[in-house]
This record gives sequence, structure tokens and C-alpha cells, in this order.
Amino acid sequence: ILFGERPYWWVRETNYYSNASAPEIQQFPLTCETGPGSPSGHAMGAAGVYYVMVTAILSAAAGKKQSRTLKYWVLWTVLWMGFWAVQVCVCLSRVFIAAHFPHQVIAGTFQHVRCIYHASLRRYLGITFFLFSFALGFYLLLRVLGVDLLWTLEKAQRWCNRPEWVHMDTTPFASLLRNLGILFGLGLALNSHMYLESCRGKQGQHLPFRLGCAAASLLILHLFDAFKPPSHMQLLFYVLSFCKSAAVPLATVGVIPYCVSQLLATQDKKGV
Repeated sequence: ILFGERPYWWVRETNYYSNASAPEIQQFPLTCETGPGSPSGHAMGAAGVYYVMVTAILSAAAGKKQSRTLKYWVLWTVLWMGFWAVQVCVCLSRVFIAAHFPHQVIAGTFQHVRCIYHASLRRYLGITFFLFSFALGFYLLLRVLGVDLLWTLEKAQRWCNRPEWVHMDTTPFASLLRNLGILFGLGLALNSHMYLESCRGKQGQHLPFRLGCAAASLLILHLFDAFKPPSHMQLLFYVLSFCKSAAVPLATVGVIPYCVSQLLATQDKKGV
């Protein structure tokens, strides 16, 4: 909708440098993204992830009584300074590789979503369906009006120095399905019996349970990352991308904690 330009193709097409030579921009394997650049998804994702981590640590530090001692405020200062330091590094790196303009990463930083954690499954499904329907309807409307929404793909293929750096998983539709899959999978996981029984039960407060979940999640995420949907068939690629994106939060939030809790419960029974 925002039709954001990316620096690596904008400098070669703009008339801004009509009286002087355009600057030479060094490209990297992550430079040649094929979607519009506004807002920055990397800045948005980093802000969302680290916001959750910081607030979770602060909530645990405050305890049930929500006491705000001197140690709490020192921790609060350190964590938020670290949050903004990481966020600045992410934004600078995206600008450095010529994938985004500064205003795009700033917009992405302040667009992470806070309220979805406590949403019901019905709301998750409703938001997923609404976003998909809106995007598809808007796409069809612009096609009727003669607007090509894949205009960024042509620019990426034209101005990227190395064709192998142009990846199909960065197209706008692939990004949409990836985000919808994550939202759908997270909604299923947070409202599943497995999550309610494991993470919100007594096991969820124990260190062995948390360490087991972390170790198993890292292994499973590595396996998911190794799976690359075939890009020679677009429909199959998009379907598998959606399924893969939905499976990641479903596995790490629902399935893995449930399996770890059952395993620890079995060991406790044997010990008794």
C-alpha cells in the first residue's frame, strides 16, 4: 500500500542526481529484497521480539506484588538501554546494506503489536482472515485499476548486481503468507490445551522445564530453518511457506512445552 522504494534501485532511477553522477552503492546478499521497503519488517520484528523479552523479564523481576525496588529500576534501565541499542544496530544495518531508507526503519520500530498475546483464538482467526481478505481484495482492485503490485520484483531483478541474491521468499505475497502463518499458528498454540496444561501449569515455573523447552526449541527451529520450500512452483511454494510459518509457533509454544512437561512428569512419577 505504501509503495516504499528501496535505496539500491532508487538511486539508479531517480532524477535527483540529474546534474551529478549517482552514488555507487555496494550491494550484499541481503540487499536485494523484492518487496516494498516501507515500513521495515526487520525493524518491526526486532522491536516486537525484544519488547516481549524485556517486559517478560521486568514482570518476573517485579513479582506478583509488583514491587518497584532500586534493583528493579536498575534492571529496568539496563534492559531498555539494551533494547534501544539493539534496535539502533538493526536499523543502521538495514540502512547500511541499502535495503531501507532511515524513515522506513523508524516507522518499523514503532509498529510492533503489543495486544495480541491475550487475544482469543477467535480473534486470531478473525485477524488472519481479515488481513488475507483485505490484501487479496486490494490486490485485485489495483489490478483492475492497472497497477502492478509486483513492480518491486521487476526492479529487484533489474538492479540487483547478482541474480542469485533475488529470493522469492521476499516477495510481497510470500511475506504476507509468512506473517499470516505465524499469526495463525501462534493463535492456535496460545489457545491450545497443550499450552494451557504445560506453560500455565506448575511445570511452567520450574527451571528444568524451561531449559528443556529452550533446548528442544532451538533444535526444532534449526530443522525448520533447513527446510526450504521449492520455488519452481509458485502455488506449492506459497502453501508450504504458510504451513512452515504456522508450524514454527505451534511447535515452540504448544507442542514442545507439552512434550517436555509430560516427559518431566513421567520422570517425577518414576522417582516417587
